[in-house]
Amino acid sequence: MSSRKKPTAPRNSPPAEAAAASSFATVVDRLVQSDPMLAPYAAVMQRRLARVAATERRLTGGRVALCDFAAGHEYFGLHFREGGWVFREWAPNATALYLVGEMNGWRETPAYALARRDAEGVWELRLPAEALGHGTLFRLSIHWPGGHGDRIPAYARRVVQDPKTLIFNAQVWQPAEPYRWQADPPPRPPAPLIYEAHVGMAQETEGVGTYSEFTAKTLPRIVAAGYDTLQLMAIQHHPYYGSFGYHVSSFFAASSRFGTPEELKALIDAAHGRGLRVVIDLVHSHAVSNQVEGLSLFDGTLNQYFHEGPRGFHVAWDSRCFDYGKPQVLHFLLSNIRYWLDEYRVDGFRFDGITSMLYHHHGLGRAFTSYDGYFDDSVDEDALAYLALANKVAHGVRPDAVTIAEDVSGMPGLAVAEDDGGCGFDYRFAMGVPDHWIRLIKESRDEDWQLGHLWHELTNRRSDEKTISYAESHDQALVGDQTLIFRLMGAEMYHHMHVGDDHWLVERGIALHKLIRLVTLATAGNGYLNFMGNEFGHPEWIDFPREGNGWSYRYARRQWGLVDAPDLKYRLLDRFDKDMIGLARHFRLLNAPRLALVYTHEDDKLLAFRRAGLLFVFNFHPVNSYRDYRFAAPQGKYRMVLDSDRPEYGGHGRLVPDQEHFTLRSGCEADECDRLSLYLPSRTALVLKILT
Repeated sequence: MSSRKKPTAPRNSPPAEAAAASSFATVVDRLVQSDPMLAPYAAVMQRRLARVAATERRLTGGRVALCDFAAGHEYFGLHFREGGWVFREWAPNATALYLVGEMNGWRETPAYALARRDAEGVWELRLPAEALGHGTLFRLSIHWPGGHGDRIPAYARRVVQDPKTLIFNAQVWQPAEPYRWQADPPPRPPAPLIYEAHVGMAQETEGVGTYSEFTAKTLPRIVAAGYDTLQLMAIQHHPYYGSFGYHVSSFFAASSRFGTPEELKALIDAAHGRGLRVVIDLVHSHAVSNQVEGLSLFDGTLNQYFHEGPRGFHVAWDSRCFDYGKPQVLHFLLSNIRYWLDEYRVDGFRFDGITSMLYHHHGLGRAFTSYDGYFDDSVDEDALAYLALANKVAHGVRPDAVTIAEDVSGMPGLAVAEDDGGCGFDYRFAMGVPDHWIRLIKESRDEDWQLGHLWHELTNRRSDEKTISYAESHDQALVGDQTLIFRLMGAEMYHHMHVGDDHWLVERGIALHKLIRLVTLATAGNGYLNFMGNEFGHPEWIDFPREGNGWSYRYARRQWGLVDAPDLKYRLLDRFDKDMIGLARHFRLLNAPRLALVYTHEDDKLLAFRRAGLLFVFNFHPVNSYRDYRFAAPQGKYRMVLDSDRPEYGGHGRLVPDQEHFTLRSGCEADECDRLSLYLPSRTALVLKILT
């Protein structure tokens, strides 16, 4: 971790005069060439790029690099420096600050009173080494005009909850021996295969899982499944477990529900040692509204970190909205990015709630059917500038870091490099894909699916941006929603998942589950994601302990015993997923972004396309199997390398494994006269390797 000390946050003065927006015209021209529909908005894009540059100059003064500026975590908070303790906090409205805790009986004492250091509202306290010890519980007592209250320090690196009183406190964390890292991060894959997981619910028993349990029990499953990137949810400290980790209170503290900082580091280290990169969910889109545990009303004002008035509240999420125009807030958030890269060696971030950040309306009730919505006054250009700088910090600290934008609006340029005029994210989620699957399954019979429209939805993405597709993530598994497998089977899966029990609805669900996941992976732009347990069709939704369910952990866990049981069909889906992921890795499927549609037939429910030297053929028809079905294909020899109908995948075994096929010429010389003749069983997918 860097030992640089950071000066106080810069003054909240008007931004420096931006460079003329026209100086970005060349960069914007490249964006317009990629998407001519952006041409009417060129001036807006130039202005926004100028705003990013001006914001960076405002923060750094042109004297330090942005990555060095983003080191507020080395200045603020509690640190052991040169044989003693130093503690600093930014609280401009405060009139007095005291450190209270186990060391002084939770009383305000002169020895632990902070002194106001400067006009910016930075307070400081220096203490001898013996004043605090490893494990000591503490918090701040803050006074302001007309009131006072206890607060968890904003830069607290460890926050724990008393199991009896349920009160949260900061905790001194200074182990005698720092964690010793063993493994280097694996190289960044050109197209990540992501396994999304939640440490707390990764265990089978009813309760909260730990970092150590995850390392010992879940990590080997992920490695065996073939994924190369682990995306961890709910790592930043959040007071309410049922928020799924998205109501963060202490941004620099790893959730202590799951264990110690060293145990999280050991998890990441073990993942690196086994070839997995680790990305964490980063929640900078909003903050919990709690006052004692969070940043709301921290120094007696509602607008220290957040917008003034109604704009500072996210009514739909019951949370607070950051003011991305404040230098101190940018200092805090940019430092948070560097902190997780430095301290925990994470390999990148999934930025949560980007749509909410980007628009004053938070994307609520908006369909985004016109480009006007991306360039009008509804866009928070301070937030857009912050996201550009956040990417610059992440890639400046770790050039191999991965940043992923969770944006449903489709804002152009989010996943375009900074040098090319974009915001700098490496990837964006193709969030329309799972939504489309839900609509298809809910609103129409699979025999009525329009494959041409499905192809459009699966492949409709910006050519200049990398995307990550998924059939379902944690969003589709939360209570109130349903997983794909449950939508396909309903309650019948509770009674008919035993091997040998050939219930028609379960059979349908297993077949379509495989086809949906394979076609989503095979058409994905530049990455693929799966949520923990969905690879084998985990039957139950996620419902965290809450008053409405009697604070039960019954649905806040993963039933690994289902996939381990030899007499249940879950293991068959799991084996298919392993082989599907293995095929993608072996043939470097997602490294080859170009897809070529070969054939589609709406009545026959057939879809065929080429990618990475493979031919994918899908028969979505519920009952029709086709013998000697011929369609135009490139001349040559083909060998079947994957077949979803194999018995070990829960299929009927209607195809001969590893069979080879040759194209036939139909009496003419044109390429389109070459025909491939195949047996295509109902609800089955074939993958053929093109040999010549």
